[in-house]
Amino acid sequence: MKKVFRLVAVIAAAAIAATAFVAPSATAASKVKVGLAYDIGGRGDKSFNDSAAAGLDAAKKKFGVTAKEVTVTTGSDSEREDKLRLLAKAGYNPIIAVGFLYGGPIKAVASDYPNVQFGIIDDASVDLLNVASLVFAEEQGSYLAGVAAALGSKSGKIGYIGGVRTPLLQKFEAGFVAGVKATKKSATVDAKYVTEFPDFSGFNDPAKLKVIAKGMIDKGVDVIYSAAGGSGAGNFAAALDAGKAGKKVWTIGVDSDQYLSATAAEKKNMLTSMIKRVDRAVYDVIATSVAGSSVNDVIDAKAGIYGRQYNLALDGVGVSYSGGYITKFKAAIDKAAAGIKSGKIKVPTKP
Repeated sequence: MKKVFRLVAVIAAAAIAATAFVAPSATAASKVKVGLAYDIGGRGDKSFNDSAAAGLDAAKKKFGVTAKEVTVTTGSDSEREDKLRLLAKAGYNPIIAVGFLYGGPIKAVASDYPNVQFGIIDDASVDLLNVASLVFAEEQGSYLAGVAAALGSKSGKIGYIGGVRTPLLQKFEAGFVAGVKATKKSATVDAKYVTEFPDFSGFNDPAKLKVIAKGMIDKGVDVIYSAAGGSGAGNFAAALDAGKAGKKVWTIGVDSDQYLSATAAEKKNMLTSMIKRVDRAVYDVIATSVAGSSVNDVIDAKAGIYGRQYNLALDGVGVSYSGGYITKFKAAIDKAAAGIKSGKIKVPTKP
């Protein structure tokens, strides 16, 4: 009976979400106080956290909501829980946590604040009606990046560097390798990680990632895709050094369109970025909250997981054409995207 009640409640919430967002009044919007909890690196990381910040900024501009932003520094579960409780006690609603590492902490806090709507990026483990799981088909966007990498590489040697070896980052790897191989069978992909689980410093260690990238470049790799948060800066730096030594190395950014925040020198090497619309997910949570509802698509009804999955069909992932370097590959990329959307191309989620 409890399962039935939960499903009925969510279906009703989803129906409201689909119809309720009709020009909410300025007064209603002004009463919404948004709490945004970043992971290590926070606003200014030019990647994952900044994409979330862009969604908040867009919502503030559109609706005039007020907001408080917090960032973890030590990265412990207790610190994450403390940040979320701080926001909940202060009356912020909705509260959005940026990153799967908030999974345990957000379940603990959301259980104590059932009337507060929470959202969590990159996690689908919390079976509470007031927690929206905001997940992405990273493998699909990475597949398209792999197509671009295969077509942009001259050596046929390509690299992938993940921040931490976790199932989430391995989705990026799996999709990327599949895209490369489907485009150029003879190409090889060297996949490495900055740190191994449970050491999450790999998301904020550009110096270490640079060493890994340099090792790949020394072996002839000429395109490197890094999915490592703030550590990705090390990839761009390694490509710059290679250029000074007479080697052309393309880089592929991640999460946001990193070409837009790159230096003039870095832009010359940035083939593309795999865009993951964290900004859209954050905006959606705020917009539905302003409308008096929540993001509650069914993700796994049996497990009681609700929220939204952002895939190619929802324009939740994709690749950037900034710089114009992959414009000549657009037909091939579009063909791959169409194949994924139709189901003709099955993109793996595990290496």
